[in-house]
Amino acid sequence: MNMSVLIDTNVILDALIGRAPHHIAAERILLLVAEDKLNAAITASSATDIYYLLHKYLHDADQAKQVLLKLFRLFEVLDVTGSDCEKALSIPMPDYEDALLATCAKRRKLDLIITRNLKDFAESPIKAITPNDLLAKFF
Repeated sequence: MNMSVLIDTNVILDALIGRAPHHIAAERILLLVAEDKLNAAITASSATDIYYLLHKYLHDADQAKQVLLKLFRLFEVLDVTGSDCEKALSIPMPDYEDALLATCAKRRKLDLIITRNLKDFAESPIKAITPNDLLAKFF
């Protein structure tokens, strides 16, 4: 059975934009997802962030949309409900957006959150690990 993870926006952008040195591990994770060796999700709110930042980076709305469509074929996109928004407020995490990701991951019963931002996920109800740690421990 494949592990199921939530991929944080920063990891997706590392792979898509080639942010050194983080892009190497991020690209390997996307490849594992494409090869069906890892079940991965993003949240609907992450999708909007990814589009905004890609459009800003690429200066091309159509190209940003095409990249997003490819991501939608690879990743499950988790909805963000009103209940998720409310529950995230009660998680003792310093960043509300990260608390919302953690809430969605918990509702979906995912195994891990993959992020470079571990300190903000210290109180997450779902364990967070870095892309490098995921690759070292499980692949």
